[in-house]
Amino acid sequence: MKKVLFLVPVIICIMVSLPAMSQKYKTAGDTVELNKEYAKVSSEIAELTTKLSEAQNNLSSYNSKASEANSNAKSTAQESSEQAAKATNGDLGDVKSAKKKANKALDEANDAKDANNKLKDENKKIAKLNSQLQKKQQKLQELEEMRTNIRNLPQ
Repeated sequence: MKKVLFLVPVIICIMVSLPAMSQKYKTAGDTVELNKEYAKVSSEIAELTTKLSEAQNNLSSYNSKASEANSNAKSTAQESSEQAAKATNGDLGDVKSAKKKANKALDEANDAKDANNKLKDENKKIAKLNSQLQKKQQKLQELEEMRTNIRNLPQ
């Protein structure tokens, strides 16, 4: 029981002092390095923010292109289907026309698939940039805490 009463305050002291011990920059002499890293992280955040806003702006155009490609693919497929129905009772010219329409419908379907893939890729890119931005902002916050701890040190 006496050992437990002794160990509990020791463990609490270690846990309280652990964040201060784990910080990279501890003394006033480290402020130059801290400021360099702070500036670097800040510029990386600005760069990521720019990339993110560009990606978000591109997202609307990818959305419209994908929906347009999907509607084109549906209408071309419908035309192809109608032409194929004519070709079953028609002559050789109807069959050739049906084949052309079918090839066009296939091309439109591939275009729609490509547009949807680009849209998915852009969404993944935005998610990745958001994740990177969040990590950099957390790093900046940690550096700010280190800066505050250094300023609060007795001189």
